[in-house]
Amino acid sequence: MKISIERGTLLKAVAQAQSVVERRNTIPILANVLIEAEGDSVQFRATDLDIEVVDKAPAQVERAGATTVAATTLHEIVRKLPDGALVTLTADAATGRLAVEAGRSNFSLATLPREDFPVMASSEYHSNFAAKAAVLRRLFDKSKFAISTEETRYYLNGVYLHVSSGDGGKVLRAVATDGHRLARIDAELPLGAEDVPGVIVPRKTVGELRKLLDDDDMDIAVSVSETKVRFATPNITLTSKVIDGTFPDYTRVIPAGNTRRLEVDAAEFAQAVDRVATVSSERSRAVKLQLEEDRLILSVNAPDSGAAEEELAVAYNDERLEIGFNAKYLLEIANQVDRENAVFMFNSSGDPTLMREGSDESAVYVVMPMRV
Repeated sequence: MKISIERGTLLKAVAQAQSVVERRNTIPILANVLIEAEGDSVQFRATDLDIEVVDKAPAQVERAGATTVAATTLHEIVRKLPDGALVTLTADAATGRLAVEAGRSNFSLATLPREDFPVMASSEYHSNFAAKAAVLRRLFDKSKFAISTEETRYYLNGVYLHVSSGDGGKVLRAVATDGHRLARIDAELPLGAEDVPGVIVPRKTVGELRKLLDDDDMDIAVSVSETKVRFATPNITLTSKVIDGTFPDYTRVIPAGNTRRLEVDAAEFAQAVDRVATVSSERSRAVKLQLEEDRLILSVNAPDSGAAEEELAVAYNDERLEIGFNAKYLLEIANQVDRENAVFMFNSSGDPTLMREGSDESAVYVVMPMRV
């Protein structure tokens, strides 16, 4: 195999591939990226056996062929080469080496046979549809903060993507929760997505997928089966196993009867929470909200480190309420608001609180209170 490829193009393809590779590997081939050159393009494939990413890039292919080489090492080399350099990759099967040449730089890297590289078995996908990158980005970006990191509740270690009923009919919905907070985001149901089986997309896949979704107008082809999900652009295909488990009935924890309404400038609120939480003890990070007519007092009282208080002008005309929250959870939820105002709906100091963005019902957040 012998190819020539522009450094920027190569870097982008290798960066995407090597980010899937696990740093600590007991199986040497999984640390490698599979390079396959044919026609006028080259394909870079990497996997950790749960996720597989394939990145296709244009190249001058002098000699078609394939080899595998350490993904992190190749990425580091290409990253350090000068901008605009033309990089030549030459694989020599006899010596088992890959030569990387650019200008006066020459590297010789050890390779492993392409036959040893595990390719993820193709799956029969029940459902195929296309969605704009901006739509998928919103679904995953706004829900991923609530993904649980608790290994024992593995079925919460991802975003539950499924079809559900919204106010205006069927919607594509993303839900994540860790038991303390919950995010539920709706998007218009794309054509062909009516029969999508509900799948739990793992945390790592959500992170890798984010790299495909920067171009707002790009169509992403989504394929879903009971065991796998695939996201594809013209150049990159990301295939992932889904979490084998049943996502809990999240509708039961979304409060429907909360009547006490607080409307506050989201950015001001987030900054105020951040400021008063500076003195809170790291363990609980508890912040108290004291609601009175048209004013909100945020306070923290940490006996070992100090106290803080800040007052905000808000829209609230219900009876007085005191309620405590984990400052980190409040901040993360407030930071999801794209509109100017956040609307909080309270019931009592011991019940879950609901938050949405202004009058927008398509994004709903729930946070559990804590004793302060």
